[in-house]
Amino acid sequence: MGRIRAARGGKGSLLESASTRNRLRTQPLPISNRQIAELLVLQGEREEGYKRKAFFRAAHSAFIWPEEAAVLLEENRSLTELPGIGPSLSKTVTAWLANPPDLPPANPLRQNFLTLTEARDVIASRPEWRAKLKGDLQMHTTWSDGAGSVRDMADAAIGRGYEYIAITDHTKGLKIAGGIDEVELARQAEEIDALNAEFRRKGINFRVLRSVELNLSPTGEGDLDCAFLDGLDIVLGSFHSQLRVKEDQTSRYLAALENPCVQILGHPRGRVYNYRIGLKADWSKVFARAAELGKAVEIDAYSDRQDLDVELLQIAKQEGVRISFGSDSHHPWQLLFLDLALAAAILAGIPEDRIINFLPADELLAWVKSARR
Repeated sequence: MGRIRAARGGKGSLLESASTRNRLRTQPLPISNRQIAELLVLQGEREEGYKRKAFFRAAHSAFIWPEEAAVLLEENRSLTELPGIGPSLSKTVTAWLANPPDLPPANPLRQNFLTLTEARDVIASRPEWRAKLKGDLQMHTTWSDGAGSVRDMADAAIGRGYEYIAITDHTKGLKIAGGIDEVELARQAEEIDALNAEFRRKGINFRVLRSVELNLSPTGEGDLDCAFLDGLDIVLGSFHSQLRVKEDQTSRYLAALENPCVQILGHPRGRVYNYRIGLKADWSKVFARAAELGKAVEIDAYSDRQDLDVELLQIAKQEGVRISFGSDSHHPWQLLFLDLALAAAILAGIPEDRIINFLPADELLAWVKSARR
């Protein structure tokens, strides 16, 4: 990689194995999008005001750039085609590509995140995985903090060839994210039922699953009654509070898994790129208990989360736990984030029969029924 020292953390070589070059290239890129993201953050830390925000915003965007910046320059295209890059930042990134700076090891807040270009190179090595993908099991709509309606999300998913999606809006305890209560969820269920009936009339092989992202307390308790939740198709449970504590949190995870209302443990670690490192736990014990209970743990594929990451997924593989993919989309276009989950699972060597998103809808719902028992 020339003079650049790749930002690696822990078993970072797993991420390095996701080639950052176009598969048809014979020469390596001078610098990858992931390395550009790290340079943008480091420069942003030296700036103030709007410049600081611009560098940080561009760093986040770099993970979902559809093409490598270096390839754009080789093709005499403008870097301003890339989200988050204006004329000023274009000059900065161009200079880095011409003369790549040395990079120190990445801060733990930024370790083990894949870019979209890396992910798609990984998936290209296992194209059958994309064909096996039946649906997306986490997304948000205008009922809570999303920007698209239920129909918008369904239409986007149909366009991606899915057979189902789960609408997992936040529940009432998470007011900051527009969490909704039982009355609102019942109204949403009517909307979903009507939409599913329309799909059946039109002969469209697609189903919207009634679900929630249940807000869990640090003791593993949900904010909706189990009797109500059992009327939904599937329930994802996630922690959204006390996510910066440094003490071991194994007990809260075990409590969440033993909550009879929950079938999937969402974004388990609770990390966010360059913001929060997430919680610590005895992950072998957590994943083993999930496997014993027949429940699943999630790869939240939102580009700023990517939680679980490849390292934790390798532990999950050893314990034999089921894996769920969720884009955590808050807008229809964000369904593309699911590529990051596919790639992480491939890199970790997760067996295909452990991935619940590969199940047809009827088999998925049969699994939910068994997990509830």
